[in-house]
Amino acid sequence: MSQAKPLISVIMPCYNSAHIIGKTIANLYQQTFKNFELIVVDDGSTDNSLEVLQVITTLYQNIKIISQQNKGPGPARNRGLKAASGKFIAFLDSDDSWHPEFLAKLHHILEEKPDCVLAYCGWQNIGLSAEQCQPYIPPDYEGNDKFAVLLRSCPWPIHAALTRKLAIDQVGGFNEHWLTAEDFDMWIRIAMFANIVRAPEVLAYYHHQQGEQISSNRLRAILNHWGVQKGLLRDFPVISLTLGKAKTNLLTKGQLLQRAYEFYWKNDLPSAHHLFRKTLGLGYFGMNDLKYILPSLLPLTLYLALIKKIRR
Repeated sequence: MSQAKPLISVIMPCYNSAHIIGKTIANLYQQTFKNFELIVVDDGSTDNSLEVLQVITTLYQNIKIISQQNKGPGPARNRGLKAASGKFIAFLDSDDSWHPEFLAKLHHILEEKPDCVLAYCGWQNIGLSAEQCQPYIPPDYEGNDKFAVLLRSCPWPIHAALTRKLAIDQVGGFNEHWLTAEDFDMWIRIAMFANIVRAPEVLAYYHHQQGEQISSNRLRAILNHWGVQKGLLRDFPVISLTLGKAKTNLLTKGQLLQRAYEFYWKNDLPSAHHLFRKTLGLGYFGMNDLKYILPSLLPLTLYLALIKKIRR
């Protein structure tokens, strides 16, 4: 890679990844598209990640290493964006991987479609049960009901897209207020009102290292997801005007109620208690929901005791 200014900047946050980041970077440099730089932001690792990265810089070209105090993945990616010189941006976490043709194929699509700001592809989970690791190719979001589909959930993982840097700059990068769902917030702000294009094949791989998240993290992720939706609807009233009140509520408040029931039947009662209370405050429920929602008005300890008694 002899160009002074790489065409693509790959941004990789790193936190305590000494055991895996060498393999990840070696895999990255198997890309058939060679005109890229790698920017690794060590986010205050407490292991020897930084020392491992210093050795890696002697093995590959066009690597920038940035070190900062621990701030989380959103701030780390923003720090990488400030250092990026590429016209296009791709994000790759320190334990995930791409097909060797990932950059080549997505870049080709964007070159062929200059009116599109982002190209996305299919992905596959690695490390979960067989039924959870089936290859997945997302729909063509430029088809019908784009507002609804994008408002409902994050359309692709952080590493399953190639984006024009100008589009990321226009939305201000990642909102550092969010500890989770920051990628959902950025993607939908980019994609909702601009043309995007799909590569209908699996080119990204999500490696699960530690299994399921603990319950408190799932609850936080759900609440942050709701917060991102609220912010989007506040900033862009045209979305709810286009979808209508009933459909907008179903995609936002309705999701909170659905998650509350999921927690309830999985016996995660503290999380169910929290979400039932929130849906009650939002006024989004039907008469049949009240027998599940009204007990959540009790303090948590009394709620737990009551539900256990009812179930017995």
